[in-house]
Amino acid sequence: MLRQTTTTLDFDTDGRGLREITPVVAQWVESTGLQTGLLTLFIRHTSASLLVQENADPDVQADLDRFLARLVPDGDALFRHRDEGPDDMPAHVRSALTAVQLSIPVANGRMALGTWQGIYLWEHRKKPHRMQVVLHLIGS
Repeated sequence: MLRQTTTTLDFDTDGRGLREITPVVAQWVESTGLQTGLLTLFIRHTSASLLVQENADPDVQADLDRFLARLVPDGDALFRHRDEGPDDMPAHVRSALTAVQLSIPVANGRMALGTWQGIYLWEHRKKPHRMQVVLHLIGS
């Protein structure tokens, strides 16, 4: 029989950068008892994003963050929206260029991630924030 369940997880960030959230998400998936299905993650913010990326070498996350900072620099004169500082609009653009939603298959009660894959919350603002990620799992 097909079932579905949802939850919302809160994460505190340290400011700009990638934070791995795989263990917390994996624990929730396992707690549902569903063996096969599709997990959807959605971040409820316009200045952060989600991604699946290598979790073995922290240089990968640092390189990604530096690349996006070069692509969309803080304080760029192109942007008018600066209500919360010079990193405000760049954070929105960074979020638009990345993903706010992920879909991950669940097989044998676990996320079907590859050996070196992890789920990351990518905070694009310089200041710490509390972020909410909504999880939805449908399956059997």
